[in-house]
Amino acid sequence: MEWTLERLNQFVAVADCGSMTQAARRLGRAQSAVSMAMGLLEADLGLLLFHRAGRAVTLTPAGEVMLLEARALLGQAQALDVRAQALAAGESPKLCVALDEALPYPPLARLLLELSQRYASLDLTLLNGTAAEVADDVQSHRAALAFQFDRGPTGRAGATADGFTAAPFAQRYVASVPQVVCVARHHALAAQPQVTRDDLARHRQLVMHIEGVEDPVVSPRIWRSGSVYVLADMLADGIGWGILPRNIAQTPDIEPRIVALDCPELRLPPLAVRMLSLQGAALSEAALWLPERLAQLLTEGDGSMG
Repeated sequence: MEWTLERLNQFVAVADCGSMTQAARRLGRAQSAVSMAMGLLEADLGLLLFHRAGRAVTLTPAGEVMLLEARALLGQAQALDVRAQALAAGESPKLCVALDEALPYPPLARLLLELSQRYASLDLTLLNGTAAEVADDVQSHRAALAFQFDRGPTGRAGATADGFTAAPFAQRYVASVPQVVCVARHHALAAQPQVTRDDLARHRQLVMHIEGVEDPVVSPRIWRSGSVYVLADMLADGIGWGILPRNIAQTPDIEPRIVALDCPELRLPPLAVRMLSLQGAALSEAALWLPERLAQLLTEGDGSMG
């Protein structure tokens, strides 16, 4: 077969227009050239693609099937051309991003949708985990960058498990998310309109613990977890009270089971969201766009931000 993409493009135009003359006008070609191209395409494929009645043409059953194939093939060719142009312009063909599991989901979902539209040729890999795990993803070179809640200094000196020498992080502030003191609805503290630090100290505290960095500790009795979702679930079960990012407190499976406590003595600063990359690493255009847009989405706020 000797058909070409140009002839397939002409075939689609004729099918759309229902006329060789109108298709030729759309393509800026002579009507005779388009008619000849359709005849050659039918000869190459060994199929009758059109019923011809004067100047009007209609697809045969075989033509309808081949039209679907032609559209798909032309779409693939266009995608190849877009990818080639992006690579020629210096755009990185691949990007791996690690995401803290506790980050607000709606802004992230919007971010990924816009990323798919803005960088259609990008080959993207997403890694999800705790704040410590996503930092390790960057330090071990599995991910080019990570977004996590800032819970203090991160990263370790020496060699990683993958044999890479741990490089210092480049950190960039993105936005912040409010924190709330929460307890299960059936917990004894839930009935108090306002609580003090002494009230909190009399009950078990559930603490977010990451590489030696912890939430403010008030109670002498502590349970720790490296996963904010495990902590939130224990809290909702009534095991103790704890501090949660507001977006986690408002998730559908947690919010009906907990209440926020009013504790004037324990005022919590917003929890910062930061981007981590390796110091000196060259980031692609897409990687540089991500924190800019995520900052806008987090600042705009939505239902999960309160």
